Amino acid sequence: MMKLFPLLLILVALLTACGEPQESARQAKFYAFGTEIDVSLYGVDAETAEKTVDALEDSFNAINDTWHAWKPSTLTRINKAIANGEPVEIKPQVAAVIEEAATYAKESHHLFNPAAGKLFELWGYHRDDWFESRPPPAQDKIDAWLKAAPSMENIHIQDNILTSDNPMVKLGFGGFAKGTAVDAAIEALKKQGVNNAIINIGGDLRAIGKHGHRPWVIGIRHPRKEAAMLASVAVSGDESVFTSGDYERFFTYEGKRYPHILDPRTGYPAQDNISATVIHQQAARADAAATALIVAGKDWPEIAASMGIKEVMIVRTDGQVEMTPSMQKKIHFTDKSTQPILREIGTTTTP
Repeated sequence: MMKLFPLLLILVALLTACGEPQESARQAKFYAFGTEIDVSLYGVDAETAEKTVDALEDSFNAINDTWHAWKPSTLTRINKAIANGEPVEIKPQVAAVIEEAATYAKESHHLFNPAAGKLFELWGYHRDDWFESRPPPAQDKIDAWLKAAPSMENIHIQDNILTSDNPMVKLGFGGFAKGTAVDAAIEALKKQGVNNAIINIGGDLRAIGKHGHRPWVIGIRHPRKEAAMLASVAVSGDESVFTSGDYERFFTYEGKRYPHILDPRTGYPAQDNISATVIHQQAARADAAATALIVAGKDWPEIAASMGIKEVMIVRTDGQVEMTPSMQKKIHFTDKSTQPILREIGTTTTP
């Protein structure tokens, strides 16, 4: 991944209505995973903030170096070994992440499929110019991938040795790496004694504690209106808010839009759902679930139940908003006329 720019720590004083300063909020901004990362810290001194910056830089650098899908990394080394039918030794922490991803894949009925790297490669999403116009892959290539049906069940790890029984497996953690990075960063914050903070990575985040005496208020992007918010949600304690949408990465060809969220059952971009917002304590699980729930279409409540997700908001292609009752309690829509359809977790029939 792109090398991190030097971190810039910006101290921002929160002011009361009369202009008197409250306790300082400290913000760090830096660049990784192809996007800007914002860190807000509340109730920490300057020395703690400096230590936090160092810890976060180490955390994000390590993940950058490990999981890049097409530039030299631990992941590309693993994928080369799989393609050659060779075993590869991996570190215990790398094995733990892969095994965690395999768990989410199984729970999602493999709609979240980190073994589908070759499919994303076919569609041109494993390169720096993924946004350039191009024709979709030839059908015979998609059919060959579907016939091979690579999944995380083809990955085997024993005594830190990884093997695969399917050479079409190519690991890619684009739908999971941001959540993994945020979880690692939150743990780094906690080790520095920071108990009130938020880490925002391109609009996805995990928040701990509060913003003073009030919760953190998070905006959720509208999937079809540029620079507009669909809703806001208040979080406190320890919660992650992750949104996947077909607007994040896409290319157009001959007037048709091809989003990057691919359905491993068809080999084509997912249909029906254009945005999925998930709230869960663990960022990695929320990240994986948001991807899986877009792919799931109208059956998203069943997949949410299987993944242990209770707070979900879906935007369908027709603009209709669906959500769980527990999510409704936290959401405040920008457009007060929005009428969401409530769906219970575990049900599969759209009203």
